[in-house]
Amino acid sequence: MSVKYEIRYASHPADAKNYDTKKLREEHLVERVFVIDEISLVYSMYDRLIVGGAFPATKPLVLETIDPLKAPNFLHRREIGIINTGGAGKVKAGNEEYTLDHKEALYVGCGDHELVFSSDNVAQPAKFYLNSAPAHKPLPTRKVTKADAVVLEMGSLETSNARRINRMLVREVIETCQLQMGMTELQPGSVWNTMPAHTHVRRMEAYFYFEVPQGQAVCHFMGQPDETRHIWMKNEQAVISPVWSIHSAAGTSNYTFIWGMAGENLDYNDMDTVPPDGLL
Repeated sequence: MSVKYEIRYASHPADAKNYDTKKLREEHLVERVFVIDEISLVYSMYDRLIVGGAFPATKPLVLETIDPLKAPNFLHRREIGIINTGGAGKVKAGNEEYTLDHKEALYVGCGDHELVFSSDNVAQPAKFYLNSAPAHKPLPTRKVTKADAVVLEMGSLETSNARRINRMLVREVIETCQLQMGMTELQPGSVWNTMPAHTHVRRMEAYFYFEVPQGQAVCHFMGQPDETRHIWMKNEQAVISPVWSIHSAAGTSNYTFIWGMAGENLDYNDMDTVPPDGLL
């Protein structure tokens, strides 16, 4: 079987205060998103978001159902967002096939259609980053490029956070049940993302960091605003952020990250911000 998964359970913020570095990483960090010729998944009990990657390096990969879903098909009661972070590849959803170039996205609604991932060139294989959430109704499959996205230019070089936010799988662009995804690209000379930091108790979030240069790293900040924690992250790793936690980072270089959210609110701007001088 080319689909491997693990389950991560939710934690109370009071319990998380007792985590040491090792335990914090075990609960929230996804160290290996891409495994050659496998689909790797983490089933999080935070809004039941599934985070993972499909890496069809030498052969096509089928997204088979996993036991916790108790469903005949992975998408039987789920929607999925896919963003390609590697070379060109294809996603076959049912009888339709979609080509995804680097940094292009695909939304697939719930239903019993099979998903198959493949690469166009084994020398430059595709790397499909995946977020999947429960869905209450089927919606059309749609490819979304950066040209389709709602683009926000935020920050400045003076505050080391000049960045472009590409809101791709959001309600202003495409209808989803609860899933939202997008991609933030930091400009050269900028290292901070998501400032001011914030929480949103109406939805959880996961970050996937990539395009982190060799030898560099990203320090991801989480925890409650009055008791923050951190996790050092390498290229192509993901982190699961609870609803009670901030989600922000600073790198030793500029980088790109994909954010994905699930929950009861589709309003991107619905957040509780914390000014930088208010963090502890």
